[in-house]
Amino acid sequence: MLALPYDTISQQLGELFTGTQVGEYLRVRTPYLYPDGDVIDIFCQQQDDVITLTDLGETLGWLNMQTVSQKRSPKQQRLIDDVCLTYGIELYQGMLMSRVKPVDNLAYALNHLAQAALRVSDVWFTFRNSTYESIKEEVAEFLDEYHIPFQIEEKLAGRSGLNWKIDFHTCTPKKSALIYVLSTGSRSSVQSLVNQTVSAWHDLSHLKISHHHALEFVTLFDDTLDIWKEEHFHLVESLSTLIRWSTPENLVDILKEAV
Repeated sequence: MLALPYDTISQQLGELFTGTQVGEYLRVRTPYLYPDGDVIDIFCQQQDDVITLTDLGETLGWLNMQTVSQKRSPKQQRLIDDVCLTYGIELYQGMLMSRVKPVDNLAYALNHLAQAALRVSDVWFTFRNSTYESIKEEVAEFLDEYHIPFQIEEKLAGRSGLNWKIDFHTCTPKKSALIYVLSTGSRSSVQSLVNQTVSAWHDLSHLKISHHHALEFVTLFDDTLDIWKEEHFHLVESLSTLIRWSTPENLVDILKEAV
């Protein structure tokens, strides 16, 4: 059991930190939050004259829950290692850890570990873009293979006055098409991606009229990852043509067919 009275920790940390006994650990709830709003907890355990502070693996566990892939890229692992080095934190069996003596400033060490957990959780933001950029490269190569001219990341003005960045604008003799590519390695960003795409198609709908219907809206889902629900498909298919990347030949048919 932790020998230090909680009153001592409370005085050092302030009212924003609260502690409760959980088994052999004193769980300290910090004011820091993971990107989805979950609270970062630090657990304290004293054995003899050493106090161990740890997140009990919750930070990396949270990070793994945000992606369909349990394997981190070398770049992501380097980011985590850099955080541990910067904050002087040990990474052992998925747990962030540090050790202090009872005479040391426990509040400083606990706050330091909580900040390290926060920085490690920020690696989540790299999940959001890495898969998306990879699939965009594949789509570009695919369009080149079928000799379909395209422009990438063109900005078009919607009726609201907002500018929307389109992933691909293709142009063939028979028609043009605007393509949004929906791909992510983060489960928590799926709904926001779909909502943003629906908003874009609504706001750009006037372009179909001005092009005399020789313009196709296409939403391309990267369904190589089991991350989408049927409701996501239904939301966009009333405003655009739904294409799954697992059947790319359908994309060619849509882009080259006559109006």
